[in-house]
Amino acid sequence: MQTPCAQSSPAEDAAARAAAAFHLALPVHDLEAARAFYGGALGLQEGRRSARWQDYNLSGHQLVLHVVDGWVAQGGQNCVDGDPVPVPHFGLALTVSAFHALAARLTAAGVPFELAPHLRFEGQRGEQWCFFVRDPSGNALEFKAMTNPDNLFARYTVTV
Repeated sequence: MQTPCAQSSPAEDAAARAAAAFHLALPVHDLEAARAFYGGALGLQEGRRSARWQDYNLSGHQLVLHVVDGWVAQGGQNCVDGDPVPVPHFGLALTVSAFHALAARLTAAGVPFELAPHLRFEGQRGEQWCFFVRDPSGNALEFKAMTNPDNLFARYTVTV
């Protein structure tokens, strides 16, 4: 048992970070195209790999891309503040500056936006910057930045 002033070891720190990380596995039809998108355009750090899967560090979380021959993502849409939001999707909440830097990076890389970067819920409690892109297999990703980060997990009902 550690005393209140005891310092944890680097191994304990790494274990604690790993225990709090989520793991998401996604199907892709072309691993090299996925590597170019996730490692290249998005700039994620590569981890373990094989001929049929690839790990990435997604802001401290484990993203694993698995080859599923012939996979092309399909889904529906849900209207959110007038936007046709692709469902299912996943993504990250970023700082406003990181959001705009990523949007510029993807624009420079020629990645098309499913929904271009814009401010939604403007003037409301949940005001946020957001954009959506799709990976080469059609998986939808959302990136957002709350104008007030305290509202990311705030409990309230949207009336729009």
